[in-house]
Amino acid sequence: MIITRTPFRISFFGGGTDFPTWYEQNGGGAVLSTTINKYCYINCRKLPPFFEYRYRLNYSKQEQAGGVNEIIHPSIRETLRFMDVTSGLSISHDGDLPAMSGLGSSSSFTVGLLHALYALNGRIVSKKRLALEAIHIEQNMIKETVGSQDQVAAAFGGLNKIEFTKQHNIQVIPVTMGRDAFIELQDHFLLFFTGVTRSASKIEEDKMGKVKDKKANYKELLGMVNEAVAILAGEKEMMEFGKLLHETWKLKKGLSPRVTNPYIDTIYETAKKNGAIGGKILGAGGGGFMLFFVRPEKREKIKNALHFLLHVPFRFDTLGSQIVYYTEEAS
Repeated sequence: MIITRTPFRISFFGGGTDFPTWYEQNGGGAVLSTTINKYCYINCRKLPPFFEYRYRLNYSKQEQAGGVNEIIHPSIRETLRFMDVTSGLSISHDGDLPAMSGLGSSSSFTVGLLHALYALNGRIVSKKRLALEAIHIEQNMIKETVGSQDQVAAAFGGLNKIEFTKQHNIQVIPVTMGRDAFIELQDHFLLFFTGVTRSASKIEEDKMGKVKDKKANYKELLGMVNEAVAILAGEKEMMEFGKLLHETWKLKKGLSPRVTNPYIDTIYETAKKNGAIGGKILGAGGGGFMLFFVRPEKREKIKNALHFLLHVPFRFDTLGSQIVYYTEEAS
């Protein structure tokens, strides 16, 4: 039996430039993101040959399938196909936070399942291989309109600048900070769940269909990545990070009318009126989680103003996808 633990991520800057539609045609893309201590857990074990079905799957639904082609869950189906799995398996998923909410949960699932299947076969593979194979499964096999940052973040973990030039050319550059500055940065964030889940792929399809018309916006979003890294390196005062988040939010809203709605705008304005320096909707937009950059002394005021939302405390994760349990099964 194998259990993997794979983190969810928060993307700060550069989102959208991690799509092949952008980086393969415009000289590259980059993001600044971090993984957090909220996780996707995958439990994977060989299924004893006593059942009428070959695959027993438990996630938000339950499936029993006689073959890979019968599996409804797209990531499980295509990951098993990619790994050429023929033996019976029992796969169970559990997550700390809801899916379809802007934290890269789908890619955490794919990376975690890949990791588990390799471990079940007694193989150790690199973080880069996990990331690239998860990108291939999601973009080319499932054919979802998704970027390339979530898979890399989930596999590697940590606070990183991630650069993309071609599908098989990614570079993960850890952002190094002193311990006190690292803690200070984390203390400036507030994360809230809007209560709304949505299909990221549909929103991203709308955005990617307008890339040529929004080229200037994406170039500006890309430029903010290096600005943010410079702030974290101590070249500017920490509050500039929050101001930059506000600027990226304004740009992101201009990429598609589906990014925001009156409910999200009200939440954002309420946070700003009560002291937030900046913030953004995470992921594609349309719902999910909202992140705010806040002076520590303003945290309680904003939490009170947004009392109708679920506040989710978090800290940064530094490890990426991990095997947290492994045991040999009796043969």
